[in-house]
Amino acid sequence: MLRKLSLVWGLGALMAIAGGEGEALAEPVDKMEHWEFGQSLEDMNPMGQITSVSELRDVQPTAWAYEALKSLVERYGCIVGYPDRTFRGDRALSRWEFAAGLNACMNVMERLIQENVAVLREDVDKLKRLAQEFQGELAALGTRIDNLEVRTAYLEDHQFSTTTKLSGQVVTALSGIVSGDKNNGTESITRSTTLGYRTRLELNTSFRGDDDLFIRLSSGNLEDYGPIAGTFQPVLGATEPEDGNLSNSVLYYTFPATENIRLWAMGAGGAFDDFTNTVNVLDGDGAFGALTAFGTRSPIYFLGEGTGAALQGTWDGLQLSLGYLAPAGNDPSQGEGLFNGSFGTIAQLNYDFSDNLTLALTYGYGYNTLDTSTGSQRSNFRYFTETTFGEAAKTSHNAYGAAFSWQLSDHFVLGGWGGLTKARTLNSIDLVDASIGRGSLDIWNWAVTLAFPDIIKEGNMAGIIVGMQPWVSSSSIVFPDDVASTDIDSSLHLEGFFQWALNDNLSITPGIVVVPNADYNNANGTLVMGVIRTTFSF
Repeated sequence: MLRKLSLVWGLGALMAIAGGEGEALAEPVDKMEHWEFGQSLEDMNPMGQITSVSELRDVQPTAWAYEALKSLVERYGCIVGYPDRTFRGDRALSRWEFAAGLNACMNVMERLIQENVAVLREDVDKLKRLAQEFQGELAALGTRIDNLEVRTAYLEDHQFSTTTKLSGQVVTALSGIVSGDKNNGTESITRSTTLGYRTRLELNTSFRGDDDLFIRLSSGNLEDYGPIAGTFQPVLGATEPEDGNLSNSVLYYTFPATENIRLWAMGAGGAFDDFTNTVNVLDGDGAFGALTAFGTRSPIYFLGEGTGAALQGTWDGLQLSLGYLAPAGNDPSQGEGLFNGSFGTIAQLNYDFSDNLTLALTYGYGYNTLDTSTGSQRSNFRYFTETTFGEAAKTSHNAYGAAFSWQLSDHFVLGGWGGLTKARTLNSIDLVDASIGRGSLDIWNWAVTLAFPDIIKEGNMAGIIVGMQPWVSSSSIVFPDDVASTDIDSSLHLEGFFQWALNDNLSITPGIVVVPNADYNNANGTLVMGVIRTTFSF
């Protein structure tokens, strides 16, 4: 009971207990500072019990309450201090706080009496008078403690697991393309409104407190707009075209190797953003923040997935992330597996210049993991060659990226990124009457993000994204039949949304995506898509 003593007693309250002269109690404050009802000193990480008033740095022998404090400390051990060894006696306190402190000292007195320890009669009388005056508050205090004990017992009896935390999320998207063309403007994109969903159940299990076994079960039918639109520019971040089938989409185990280094063992469904800071406040993995995959994070984080291992080290604002992922790491067939098939690697260095400004430099290398499902068809080169010529070209790539996030105020964050991927083909493609030789291509992307967190009310988020999704700026590859090897024209990505938090568990996000010259072709005109996303989480 002694260590339940409130950290925020004022000197006036202490004088009342000790019998000194002091000012009257202040008016009740609206909110307790530094302390919540039922919170122990251990929870507050206090300095702990002190044995002498001289240990309090801000209490001088000349203070009017010095003797009162000395009496409480040395006679009854009825006082503790803040972690910085201060008492802060000039802060006002409420009657609730005083009642909590009074109750603690009464219990100390009772214990001393039961142990036949001498207690001054005058102190006992003063406590009795105070107890009578605060009888209502003490009774209410006891009721609140009893209620907390009942609620705690209920939670312990009904908890999901002592080692595992269960969370869930359901995302629905009412969306549709309202204008746009494809195939050099010869065909209109289908105008149809769709309603799709993505569900996730996540289990975080810890065996020793600092480790985490993460399992994600997912399902959904939210289709990929890429094939329909003739470009990957309108692909949504919550896309989950699994026809409602339930799968174990992610499995990994992470644990600290040293004080500064953490390791990941990725069993299935690993992604670079699992262990790398994407430096984008709008990254809500499709459920919150940006609506599109491109607005969610830089495409460099989509250049690898699957099974592998990762490392993250942190030292005084400096963070290093390294990872290796193989999409077919579980496949024992020829040309697959962890090291004989496709793979992607990433290395990123983050530096926090301040609490509000972060810069990241990223490098990635991979084999047959060039496609990001963002940007033009040609930038997703393996998809482009397979759908156009019937065979996916083998590729390797070196990717370079830089990103920043700068919080200029509580309600405005400026961010952005830029990236270059230099890719080359590793085989030629033989056609019926022609051949596509090996070559190289440069793929660029950039974006500027404007985020407005907690706008109007806490939990809301507004965002604007302006950029250019991945496009092929130059290429040495020659295609037959006059098929262009580079993206011909410029095409911006314009996205705006407003996320309205109805409560802690439900939000609605209407937004619009505008893509002039879809698939980097002036003949295709402007693609416009509207989205209303609803997110329920627990």
